[in-house]
Amino acid sequence: MSSPKFLRRRLAAKYLSEDWGLPTAASTLAKKAVVGGGPAFHSAGRIPLYDREELDRYAKAKLGKPRKSTSDIADGTDE
Repeated sequence: MSSPKFLRRRLAAKYLSEDWGLPTAASTLAKKAVVGGGPAFHSAGRIPLYDREELDRYAKAKLGKPRKSTSDIADGTDE
């Protein structure tokens, strides 16, 4: 059986945490859905649905570029 294309918020947070190593809570995604700064999502009525491709794009942007040492200049994505 294949994985669903869209993930509900709890599973999207788990995906970001487990697959990308970005500790993310469902409540954080909920807040970012209101104030901005989170991954893009679709709505099915009141249910937010996250596309894996959008989650991957969000995670890559959060990670930034690789650095070889802590003294390398950060690219501005570190928060």
